[in-house]
Amino acid sequence: MNFTPIDEIPKIREVLRNTFRKGVTRPLAWRKHQLLQLARLTQENADAFANALAADLGKPRLEAFLGEVGPVFERALACAEKLEDWAKPTQVEVPVWQKSWNPTVYKRSKGTVLIISPWNYPMILSLQPLYGAISAGCCAVIKVSEIAPNYGELLARLLPRYLDPSAYRVILGGIPEVTRLLELQWDHIFYTGNGRVARIIAAAAAKHLTPLTLELGGKSPVIVDGTFDIALAAKRMLWGKITNAGQICVAPDFVLVLREKQEELAAALKVAHDSFYPEGALDSMSRIISDTHHKRLKGLLERTQGKIVFGGRTDEKRGFEPTIVKDVSEGDSLLEEEIFGPILPLVPVDSVEDAIEFISSRDNPLVLYAFTEDGKTKDALIERTTSGNLVFNDVFQQLSVNELPFGGVGESGYGRQVLRYSYDNFVYDRACLDIPRSAESDLAVRYPPYTDDKLSFFTSPPLNTKVSESVNSTSH
Repeated sequence: MNFTPIDEIPKIREVLRNTFRKGVTRPLAWRKHQLLQLARLTQENADAFANALAADLGKPRLEAFLGEVGPVFERALACAEKLEDWAKPTQVEVPVWQKSWNPTVYKRSKGTVLIISPWNYPMILSLQPLYGAISAGCCAVIKVSEIAPNYGELLARLLPRYLDPSAYRVILGGIPEVTRLLELQWDHIFYTGNGRVARIIAAAAAKHLTPLTLELGGKSPVIVDGTFDIALAAKRMLWGKITNAGQICVAPDFVLVLREKQEELAAALKVAHDSFYPEGALDSMSRIISDTHHKRLKGLLERTQGKIVFGGRTDEKRGFEPTIVKDVSEGDSLLEEEIFGPILPLVPVDSVEDAIEFISSRDNPLVLYAFTEDGKTKDALIERTTSGNLVFNDVFQQLSVNELPFGGVGESGYGRQVLRYSYDNFVYDRACLDIPRSAESDLAVRYPPYTDDKLSFFTSPPLNTKVSESVNSTSH
């Protein structure tokens, strides 16, 4: 990968800022054209993108089209179709005496933005924020991960053939390049990655009071209470764990299973595994992205006090078998950090209440999964847990519903994305009033001299209005 010269980075930003200031990105027709060009970029180079993802990650072709190529194409077209509705001004309901002021909320572009994308899903996690920025009328720099060099080089080569290079650019590089980017002022930064780097980015953004979207991860738990079909639950959660070899922020990280159901679940996971990979998994799955991550995963497995049910084999090509570990307890190596690999620990608990307490004592996850048919359990999880998303009886499907917001809370990030929510990241609500001369009679009471009659206007009746009793009021 040929990195972008560091001294070129401020110049690139200045080109984009000038484009924005000139109003090039303002017309909706221009934005629609760029969105359609993004769809064409994806459509006409689908095989090239799939090949790049295979070269970087060993990603199976089906996973590339299901999770990256297809969604970018579909959502770019959807944005072009829905843009006029998203961008139209909104008239606000106000009291009668303010109606002549024409109170309106306009959606306005934030300006020139920075997108920092990761290596695990490099296409969707760079181009999804981009279609939001395009829709919003922003200019954007995309800093792609150097750990996925084939994708990065391909995008850097193709993007200027389809999108206006005075408005959208790709930066290739590592730590020095992203450090230089973060020294500059941006009107919004969208970062996808981990909490450690997010803190560095947030600190850099704070120097310029730059707003952020942080799409992070964490340890997304699964609860299994035994009321849902165990075999189907095992099949669904294992698929979530083997997709991209578990290198996805919404992968099931560990399973809180009722103690009496642990053996049944472990056996069902083995049946599901064997049906997925009758000839073995090592040559059929995505690879672990780097030797460092491969070594980290092996280290976690070597230190666990749990019992390996099946899996655990690796190869010299950074392959790693799906691995189920049972009888994992608090303090185990597999519960220290986000696993981000195809290891799934089973943590036995005595009750759903214990599972809720376990989750609540930890950082807020990006998503909480629960396999249950019990209505009371569902209500308890909705009311008493905190997570970016909550999904019952499957995994990953929150990503397929375009109309739902996706994002974290607390340690798992903040801000939302997908279609309208991606657009909303890069616009702000601009309130506007147009107060006519005829409104002067309503405003006269504000002017000096301040008389008792004018004071009475502001204090009565407003401050004499009786406050109703609270339904849940208690005496002290």
